[in-house]
Amino acid sequence: MASTKSDGNNIAVTLRPLTADDLEAVVAIDKEIAGRPREAFFARRMDAALKDPGGFIYLGACIDGELKGFALVRLLTGEFGESSVGLLDALSVDPSCKSAGIGRTLMANVEDILRHKNIAELQTEATWTNSEMLAFFAKAGFERAAQTILTRDVAADLEW
Repeated sequence: MASTKSDGNNIAVTLRPLTADDLEAVVAIDKEIAGRPREAFFARRMDAALKDPGGFIYLGACIDGELKGFALVRLLTGEFGESSVGLLDALSVDPSCKSAGIGRTLMANVEDILRHKNIAELQTEATWTNSEMLAFFAKAGFERAAQTILTRDVAADLEW
């Protein structure tokens, strides 16, 4: 079921679940931002979401019927009595619509769905040097988590 939201710019943004037919547009929007196509990643995520709709939130944001943004969230059930959590795998907006409020609309609707499902926490990750994305997440209320993820190139020789 589609819903229409309007931001302060009087642009009507229609939200709807993503479908398999959206894969090409999702990859194209993401490529504009990431600088490279990530078709395999999005194909796997969308396939999993379509097979297990209760385990994902997958929203598309359209203007005049054209996909202009999307959000993909995995829902994980907590272990050992811990609460469930939403993992924001991707949230992207077509750069031509950057100031239309689509990112805010997607985030607000993801949060509404999470609350409806009694999930109180949303997590994501971002490249440390992507200041624009970090600023968006900060405005959306995200904070640094207590965990620090470390990475190491195992192909490099290590003398220790």
